[in-house]
Amino acid sequence: MSNIPYEKWQPVIGLEVHAQLNTKSKIFSSAPNHFGDEPNTNIGVVDTGQPGALPVLNKEAVKKAVLFGLAINAEVARFSKFDRKSYFYPDSPRNFQITQFEEPIIIGGSISADVEGHLKQFAIHHAHLEDDAGMLKHFTSFAGVDYNRAGAPLLEIVSEPCMHSPKDATAFAMAIKAIMQYLDASNCNMEEGSFRMDVNISVRPKGETTLRNKTEVKNLNSFANMEMAIESEVRRQIREYTTRKTEDPKLVIPSATYRLDLERKETVHMRSKEEAMDYRYFPEPDLPPIILTSEYIENIRKTLPELPQDRLQRYKNELGLSDYSATILVNDKNLSDYFEDALKNCSNAKTLCNWLTVEFVGRLKEKNQTLSEFEIPSHHLGALVNMIERGKITGKIAKKVADDMMESPEKNPEKIVEENPDYKPMTDTSAIEPLVNKVLLENPQSIEDYKAGKDKAFNFLFGQVMKLCAGKASPEIVKELLLKKISI
Repeated sequence: MSNIPYEKWQPVIGLEVHAQLNTKSKIFSSAPNHFGDEPNTNIGVVDTGQPGALPVLNKEAVKKAVLFGLAINAEVARFSKFDRKSYFYPDSPRNFQITQFEEPIIIGGSISADVEGHLKQFAIHHAHLEDDAGMLKHFTSFAGVDYNRAGAPLLEIVSEPCMHSPKDATAFAMAIKAIMQYLDASNCNMEEGSFRMDVNISVRPKGETTLRNKTEVKNLNSFANMEMAIESEVRRQIREYTTRKTEDPKLVIPSATYRLDLERKETVHMRSKEEAMDYRYFPEPDLPPIILTSEYIENIRKTLPELPQDRLQRYKNELGLSDYSATILVNDKNLSDYFEDALKNCSNAKTLCNWLTVEFVGRLKEKNQTLSEFEIPSHHLGALVNMIERGKITGKIAKKVADDMMESPEKNPEKIVEENPDYKPMTDTSAIEPLVNKVLLENPQSIEDYKAGKDKAFNFLFGQVMKLCAGKASPEIVKELLLKKISI
């Protein structure tokens, strides 16, 4: 594989993102839309395809679809309708899916996403409403079907074939996920399957403008797996084209459906690709069209919250956060909301961001916990940062306090410091001064370097004093004494 000229080929990638909408009931029935319950308990006559059962459209699903369309500056169709898509799988009780094939509710739009420090725009082709299938569950000697998910509302977001790398695809999907979370349209829990991706992949020689046959990799439920699948499939297609140069490209890579084999870390052929005619699409006879008024759409527009890209710009322009820090926060709405709450009780956004995204998220990882299990109140984190800012504790002591906060999340950090004598900084000048004198005596060259304009020399001297006192001395007093004695 190493001698294949990858630099001569361009991947062309399109995504179909399936986001399960977090409505209370399913899209065409009153059965609960809830994950994790006993199999086949959240079902009704519509979900299981009983004869004569008629679907009724969930208006909340329509509202959430419109919200997404407005968030991506798309055209919200005044007229859209449903179609039947026939296929015969055990997890499809009716033997057809209700979807929007010809007249989708959302048309066009674009997504802004940060790709390794560069802001890129990705075009959306359309987004449509449909119902989900059930879930097959495989056991040692048999398989079962759980229809709890059958009929769950999905918004399928279809991009243009406008991405050219695995990183592009991940950035696009993460941006979609963030928008859905900010709109409170989906919980986007990838482990539960409420946010998953199908990826369409083709490759072509650089400079070629026509699209070649694509393959589709189905049901990817993590960004890491999606990148792995794209990388594997791109390499496979390039290898095929390179070793079969004289054959018709359409025969070299026929349209087909693949899956990702996690053990082999490769894409594996599943079946030949169905065409639209294979699904026998026809208008859904049991549902009327969706007709939306301009007034309805404008009223929903007024409810749009602050969106991820707006928040990103605010964090960078108003709070002075770096691109990296702002992106880390914005891409995780729960983390960002926690930061927002903590900021109400804290003056230094940069320090707060660092303590949240590095120190505390790191401690959560060590304990194998998620942010949802983070029990420390946001105002306690703000209080910790305020104590550092006021010089009440040093950064080194603050890390020990943070450890205690993880063990006793209900306890205020000020109380933790008050109860532990070791956490009180040295503020007695007579105790700190001998340490400063010792460091200055041992480092005459650093004194000369600082006087010559080298600020790093001062930082070195400061660090040496803090090292001697095990980080307990008040930083302000150390700096004051150093400056005073150097200038003598």
